[in-house]
Amino acid sequence: MIETLLPSPILFAERSGNFPDDSLFPSERQVVAEAGIARRQEFTTVRACARTALARLGVPPAPILPDAAGAPRWPAGVVGSMTHCAGYRAAVVARARDVVAVGIDAEPDAPIPTGGARARVTAAEERAHIAELGARRPGVSWDRLVFSAKESVYKAWYPLTGRQLDFDQVLITVSPDDGMFSARLLVPGPKVGARRIRGFTGEWKQFRGLLLTAVSLMATARSACPDEDFECT
Repeated sequence: MIETLLPSPILFAERSGNFPDDSLFPSERQVVAEAGIARRQEFTTVRACARTALARLGVPPAPILPDAAGAPRWPAGVVGSMTHCAGYRAAVVARARDVVAVGIDAEPDAPIPTGGARARVTAAEERAHIAELGARRPGVSWDRLVFSAKESVYKAWYPLTGRQLDFDQVLITVSPDDGMFSARLLVPGPKVGARRIRGFTGEWKQFRGLLLTAVSLMATARSACPDEDFECT
């Protein structure tokens, strides 16, 4: 289902169940040697998804190890993103010549459990927007969707910058009717070619108890998109 949010050069694999631990490479197994069973299952299965997607791209299997910030280190010439939550794991990959950056996220379609947590991941302006969305279209956990959109943005941002992006450094606006959202960066964005990235546009979907979000920046966008606030997807 995640593939419906992304353009065709990006290949995917997704799964609801878990792969066995022995599908890991030894170096990957070391990373989660001290982790609990749930963490090992997430780590194992999302990497199995990544290798399936990479095989569709023609890339042979290899370890996918996390960097110091926990982000996956993809093979040379490849960009990608992973996500996992209860009952769902997915990975997407593409050739770097076609796609500059991609980020995906999956979350349970359930409200953020406490007001304190909601305040940590959303700005006052976003909370007002979330209230308006809830009044207009009940039945979607809009606060969780905003959080998911920020996660997708971060996963696209980090490989371009090597820097963290805090929750209060990006502002999300969701369109409830067409499955789109925009993300405005409140800090200087990276340069891609001659253009400064000021934000991202993305897509979202509600699916079987999940909220899925994705952003992508195509290589052709560097010349095809007008110089506006938001980069093209």
